[in-house]
Amino acid sequence: MERKVEEGQEENHTLQFPLLTPYKLGNFQLSHRIVLAPLTRQRSFNNVPQPHAILYYSQRTTKGGLLITEATGVSDTAQGYPHTPGIWTKEQVEAWKPIVDAVHAKGGIFFCQIWHVGRVSNQGFQPNGQAPISCTDKPLTPQLRSNGFNVAEFSPPRRLSTDEIPQVVNDFRLAARNAMEAGFDGVEIHGAHGYLIEQFMKDQVNDRTDKYGGSLENRCRFALEIVEAVTNEIGAHRVGIRLSPFANYMESVDSNPKALGLYMVESLNKYGILYCHMIEPRMKTVGEISECPDSLLPIRKAFNGTFIVAGGYDKEDGNKAVANNHADLVAYGRLFLANPDLPKRFELNAQLNKYHRETFYTADPVVGYTDYPFLETTA
Repeated sequence: MERKVEEGQEENHTLQFPLLTPYKLGNFQLSHRIVLAPLTRQRSFNNVPQPHAILYYSQRTTKGGLLITEATGVSDTAQGYPHTPGIWTKEQVEAWKPIVDAVHAKGGIFFCQIWHVGRVSNQGFQPNGQAPISCTDKPLTPQLRSNGFNVAEFSPPRRLSTDEIPQVVNDFRLAARNAMEAGFDGVEIHGAHGYLIEQFMKDQVNDRTDKYGGSLENRCRFALEIVEAVTNEIGAHRVGIRLSPFANYMESVDSNPKALGLYMVESLNKYGILYCHMIEPRMKTVGEISECPDSLLPIRKAFNGTFIVAGGYDKEDGNKAVANNHADLVAYGRLFLANPDLPKRFELNAQLNKYHRETFYTADPVVGYTDYPFLETTA
């Protein structure tokens, strides 16, 4: 049932809740500005999305709400975690279709985040046990997993030769085409968090001496070739990109993150892509907010498209970001994971469910996945 609100009340409501105001995202009419962030859930067995994802994504769908899938591999070399989905085979495309249909049936807008992990992998995830590919042959040191118990071991990567790079660019193009075949509204290119695209972009990782290394322009070339290939394939109005210039995830650090962020958005303007989704400088590592003098505002001002921010936002922060024009949309990860009806809870100022970090990456198709309660079922 639609709420009837007097004009004055509606204006007051808008001032109080900027996150709940409508927004036109290119050809898509959003009813609010709360975005489901891409969240790795590790429940796609054999890299094939499973039927339980239908419920998971549809639970978090609102009419006119934007959802971004978990990171989805573009090829058989793109994998670095157990049970993550792909979109490079016919079987995977077919498996995505009912998930996309469920989101569309509830009026949601659904983008597929496409990625390649690069050196954040080991031979166990690679075809024929080969070395993971990267811009470099510098290995990644073992990392403590997010659950705080397991240590992830990474195999030394193999440096891609100059003439191999177009094939990887083409993998992204084909993944974008497959996403359209599956019915998605668009794709988000994952250029953040220390994965392959960011490995090329950041000068503390990229030690190449060819046209993909050295200068800022050269280091960003790979990312922009992917953007160009994907926009040519499916149209700029269906393309977004996620970037994290200030972060140091997976030892991907840059000596001048401001220059990197500005160069990227100014270059992206030439392609006219739909949106840029950027991680706040305060999120240096996964899940930890740190004090940081840097701001995304200059980058936001330089970018012509829709600007989405992510990184440790709560309701108040998100409302402020939109009210102060620091962002058009705000992506929520852990809060949306634990609160499938997050927009409604924000609107009603309702209590939020607590998330359970220990079940983020279990393979269980229900626990920590589709069993977080809605408002109606909370005591």
